[in-house]
Amino acid sequence: MTLNLRRPILVGGIGLSFALWLLDSLQDSVAELGEVALFGVAAASIGFWWLKQGPKVPETPVIVDRETAEKAIAIAEIAINQLATESPNCDANSTLTEQLNQLKTELDRQDLRLSIIGGKAVGKTALMQVLQSDWIPQNSPQLTICEIAPLFTNQNDVKISSDLVLFVTAGDITDPEFQILSQLASAGQRLVLIWNKIDRCLPEQQSQVLQQLRQRMAGILVAEDVVAIASSPNTIKVRQHQADGTLKEWTENPKAQIQPLTERLSKILTQESQKLVWANTIRLASHLKLEAKSALNLVRRDRTLPIIEQYQYIAAAAAFANPIAALDLLATAAISTQMVIDIGAIYQQKFSLEQAKTVAATLANQMLKLGLVELSTQAITAALKTNAITFVAGGVVQGVSAAYFTKIAGLSLIEYFQTQEISVDATDSNTLKQHLTKTLQTVFQQNQQITILQTFIKQIMQRLLPETPKSEILSNA
Repeated sequence: MTLNLRRPILVGGIGLSFALWLLDSLQDSVAELGEVALFGVAAASIGFWWLKQGPKVPETPVIVDRETAEKAIAIAEIAINQLATESPNCDANSTLTEQLNQLKTELDRQDLRLSIIGGKAVGKTALMQVLQSDWIPQNSPQLTICEIAPLFTNQNDVKISSDLVLFVTAGDITDPEFQILSQLASAGQRLVLIWNKIDRCLPEQQSQVLQQLRQRMAGILVAEDVVAIASSPNTIKVRQHQADGTLKEWTENPKAQIQPLTERLSKILTQESQKLVWANTIRLASHLKLEAKSALNLVRRDRTLPIIEQYQYIAAAAAFANPIAALDLLATAAISTQMVIDIGAIYQQKFSLEQAKTVAATLANQMLKLGLVELSTQAITAALKTNAITFVAGGVVQGVSAAYFTKIAGLSLIEYFQTQEISVDATDSNTLKQHLTKTLQTVFQQNQQITILQTFIKQIMQRLLPETPKSEILSNA
């Protein structure tokens, strides 16, 4: 791939670093070398003032109304249209558009959808049957109900598109059940927690278990949304003394005890029917937006990786040719700044020059603070020592290291931009630093494996020393 060097920041930065090196070579002054070193330190230290932590903004509760639902659909449509614009041939375009059009028709939907979920053998099927036969026909003919496959069987993710979820448990909830309930509630899913099979407890124990469940769910569900039932009570043996003194025995199947549930459901459906539809629309629109964004991120990543590769070769060449470490920093700062601008443009994140400098400097600063520079240099040096010819070649360690740091910075920018909803605010220093620090750690760990590092070093070496005779390398060392 041909490299386009028409980048004023990039060319100017690298040019300045070489000009300063030439000045130093001509004058050979220790004092002036100190001044040059100051330039390098300044280039590597842009953004150090981003240290004071700003106040965190509390999350705003999601408002559930028609206007909010319409906005959620509009946001999803923007994401889907963006994908279609940047990647017209993406396979996901038609499916996402079809789902979006379907969602637009559901704002005034009158029928409601219920789902029953829970682990194995908690009585989901029995509960669905009794609701379908005894309650739905008499109370809400526009209500449909379905049973979701048992949880915790294949570590399956909970993906539900129902207006109301009935979560069934057979006793005190387990930690995995609690996690799923919390996850659903956080996503805005309307829930009713049902303790089934209460007939297995003595009457005096039932109220105690129910109270414990309500206390456990405090802050997630209101007490009224935690109910106790017996959808399919165990058979009981009945004994009756006859008039002639004989004893007659038989078994009976008690009626389902679901009145607390049906009363709660009737109240919810009466008071919250339209709100349930809007809330579900908001969740589905959010899911569509995430699908579109994920597909778009893959497209943008494919376009960004070649850019990172170009800049890592530029950084390697600049560091390899520059014998002064301070000037390496100056050139690398210019390279990183231009890379931020170019990658940001792909992710629709528009940066000014000062903002790009801030992001680049924050990356460099955090690499130093996290100890990534030292760890990487040690690993690269150790790997190069296995080949005496390449190790003694001047500037090789600096060149490979500069390329590696550029790659880590570029991959971190990809991961960072993929999480952004709007243009990056490079004035929010604390948020920027926190996000980049976390991203840097993750990306560094993923790319520190010895096999990955060895492959990378080989790649850079082929650019720095292409087909150079061993004798020539040794003579230049």
